[in-house]
Amino acid sequence: MLKHYLAIVLVAGGSALLAAPQAQAQQARVEKLPDGILVHLPPSGPKQARTIRLQVIGDKIVHVQASPLDTVSTVKSLMAVERQPTTAKWQYKSKKDQASISTPTLTAAVALPSGAVTFTNAKGQVLLREPSFGGKTFRPTVADGQSFYEVTQTFESPTDEALYGLGQHQNGVMNYKGQQVELAQNNTDVAVPFLLSSKNYGVLWDNYSITQVGDTRTYEPLSTLKLYAKTGEEGWLTATYVNKKQPSQVVVQRPESVINYEYLEDQKNFPATVKLGDVLATWEGSVESGTTGLHHFWLKNAGYAKLFIDGKEVVNKWRQAWNPGTSVVPLQMEKGRKYSLKLEWDPDGGESYLGLKWLSPLVGASQQQYGFRSEAGRDLNYYFVQGASADEVISGYRTLTGPAPIMPKWAMGFWQSRERYKTQDEMLTTAAEFRKRQIPIDNIVLDWSYWKQAEWGSQEFDPARFANPEGLIKTLHDQNLHFMISVWPKFYEGITNYNDFNAKGYLYKRNIANRTRDWIAQGYTSTFYDSFNPQARQAFWNLLNTKLFSKGIDAWWMDASEPDIYSNTNVQTRKELMTPTHLGSSTLYFNGFPLQNAKGIYEGQRGTKPDQRVFLLTRSGYAGSQRYAAAIWSGDIASRWEDLKNQIPAGLNFSMSGIPYWTSDIGGFAVERRYEKTPMAAQDQEEWRELNARWYQYGAFCPLFRVHGQFPFREIYNIAPEGSPAYQSMVYYNQLRYRLMPYIYSLAGHTHHENGTIMRGLVMDFGQDAGVRNISNQFLFGPSLLVNPVTDYRARNRSLYLPAGTGWFDFYSGKYQAGGQTLTADAPLERLPLYVREGSILPFGPAMQYTSEKPADPITLYVYTGKDGQFTLYEDENVNYNYEKGAFATIPLRYDEKAKTLTIGERKGTFPGMLAQRTFQVVWVSQAKPVAWNLDAAPAKTVQYSGSAVTVKME
Repeated sequence: MLKHYLAIVLVAGGSALLAAPQAQAQQARVEKLPDGILVHLPPSGPKQARTIRLQVIGDKIVHVQASPLDTVSTVKSLMAVERQPTTAKWQYKSKKDQASISTPTLTAAVALPSGAVTFTNAKGQVLLREPSFGGKTFRPTVADGQSFYEVTQTFESPTDEALYGLGQHQNGVMNYKGQQVELAQNNTDVAVPFLLSSKNYGVLWDNYSITQVGDTRTYEPLSTLKLYAKTGEEGWLTATYVNKKQPSQVVVQRPESVINYEYLEDQKNFPATVKLGDVLATWEGSVESGTTGLHHFWLKNAGYAKLFIDGKEVVNKWRQAWNPGTSVVPLQMEKGRKYSLKLEWDPDGGESYLGLKWLSPLVGASQQQYGFRSEAGRDLNYYFVQGASADEVISGYRTLTGPAPIMPKWAMGFWQSRERYKTQDEMLTTAAEFRKRQIPIDNIVLDWSYWKQAEWGSQEFDPARFANPEGLIKTLHDQNLHFMISVWPKFYEGITNYNDFNAKGYLYKRNIANRTRDWIAQGYTSTFYDSFNPQARQAFWNLLNTKLFSKGIDAWWMDASEPDIYSNTNVQTRKELMTPTHLGSSTLYFNGFPLQNAKGIYEGQRGTKPDQRVFLLTRSGYAGSQRYAAAIWSGDIASRWEDLKNQIPAGLNFSMSGIPYWTSDIGGFAVERRYEKTPMAAQDQEEWRELNARWYQYGAFCPLFRVHGQFPFREIYNIAPEGSPAYQSMVYYNQLRYRLMPYIYSLAGHTHHENGTIMRGLVMDFGQDAGVRNISNQFLFGPSLLVNPVTDYRARNRSLYLPAGTGWFDFYSGKYQAGGQTLTADAPLERLPLYVREGSILPFGPAMQYTSEKPADPITLYVYTGKDGQFTLYEDENVNYNYEKGAFATIPLRYDEKAKTLTIGERKGTFPGMLAQRTFQVVWVSQAKPVAWNLDAAPAKTVQYSGSAVTVKME
């Protein structure tokens, strides 16, 4: 038996080639590079890794690439920013069957000859490892004439690990361990291939194709289960379609073993005599599995759907007919046992969608694994990010993909929108009403169709409805309101801009060739521009600049940025509609469109007017979107309680994906028909008002605070009359948001300068408390405020968990509660339960009608004692980029529990317009002396501050 050895051989370029052979025919070679190593594995199967590169990015970040070829790809990443050569100190080590690179905090080791990579910390503790066989597979595939690989990477995962991030998804799931997450851009679903572990590491998967994460297997049709009809026959379910107006009249009854009506192309699969707008449908029978364990059922529906399994209702959901949503149902099943299944469906429209699939249980080693599987890649490509906390891991993500700029301060205020203001007068009347009622507001939004009906893509206002756009915007600016406008990457065939872009090859042409029409009036043929083409991006910005930005536009609302070229078509059709891209196959770049779309507008505006902060609100994003000043909203969700509930984990996981600015349509976008009736039925009106009040309460503690939706109109005063509990609640949280502006804007500063996160899953701050790992309906807003939204109709209390390791103060009363306990908190209609973390320093500013109305003076500091605490106030010029040049100021605030003193520290930095002298008011809150939040009450101490440190003693 040959002994293992390492031979060092100089190769071209001065790098070292290191060999670790077991036999002459099976020899692993290691090439030392300036920033890492390149490992050449012994030949193995055609689907296995042959070359692995480990690249040191920093002390806590290692880049891994693997390929079945002799080289790895050198194609430039779209998500990762260009970097200078690493300055991190690292060293190469080798020992029997292993090659490793180490920084002072992190080691990445490759097993020879399997290629399995293991990441350990400075103490040798395993952070993450690939399975012993390597966990990498490459399946050759072809798309658009180009050869790629379907790539899969598997990782080991201990039982107590929880997984987060991965963008925004609407299934109500917080912890993705044991689940499947599909990364595919869609209205209401946003793909971000960054995974955050409760073990304080992250994986950034550098791939743009459709990807499954977690359980990477393909969902199975129901026909792969053992099915039984309603009457007991084996092999199918009983599908019954009845007359909607006369449910006793059966239109069609037939056996069905597959429920697959998910896309527009599948509509032909319904019985020929069925018109969806006229029927109700039911699937009944039983299902049986050949495996014991945790199964997952996946339901996609538009319209009303109820799913019952074993007699229990597990889904009750409505989505607008033109925009289906999904639900995931975990179910513990026993091998050989029949489980009754009943699916009730009201399509609620002439075109609607439905699908039901399942996944068998994970078994054996796969129960303690998760993976990434992408349908196309040049190689396998990911970054491992280490951190001592979730914040450090997210900071590593932004090191790789770029920092988040500070949003303009006005964007932290309240936004009013609806679908849609149809005329100039409607916008001006709305703005005037807010100012008349003294409801604080900073931004008003003009949604789509401000152009002439047949001129989508003209970027021109219809003069019949918007006679003087410049005058409209000036009037709003004179009222201290900002103006955001909807822009789509869409062009109607034949308009001037279409012809110009078409002549230059900037458009996707398949939708034009297909002659499909959109939903406007008689329908128009249209397509989108290719955002992967740098010349097309520049042309798109030039168009926006000439037609809109020159008129005084403040911000951009980038709709349908998935891209949604033709809604509800299947994945294959969607790829065809964006083929070819400038960079190559749409299969390879499917998820990257919104990133490049944002890039063009961000870079265009900064080049045109470099002293005005860019603000983009976009319906889709990808890893790196934050560096282009992009905030993402959760799309065209429904106005239902379950949708409100699902926004909480959707927003938290999105924030934990590294992109800090997120929002949902307060009140939900699409409404059930019962809410569109005029007048609305009394019971529906009561529910509508309560739903909106509860959503406002939640929305006030999201990174961005905005209302938007279809009719009924979404202004506070149109939702509920002044003096009603709902109206009072909405105004209360609007005003509270503005009083919290010193806190919120400081969080925005921290987000940029320290890579912070505003909306925080509890695991970020209380990772040692196992009780928080699956909590999906509570979160921290900044470091101090524990927010507990109420998401059930007519609920007047709610169960909540106070994380262990600290105490908590009721925000409204100041009453103290110990952490580590579950309690039932009061939740009257006007309030959501809100708690302040022990050791917090909360700064409040004066009442304002808009964020720039007055300086943040005086500032009232509520000091929640019991533990040491600190907070840093951040200020700059609010609307420009001088902060990038150092024009900002910070004031450190520190509370010492032992000494019972608050120190308002020495101010660091300066900027034009900074308040040299200011007033701080101090309020103490303690277990012994609860103090209710009341900014009209006299403070315990008033302090004049001129920039030097001041200490205040608690009396």
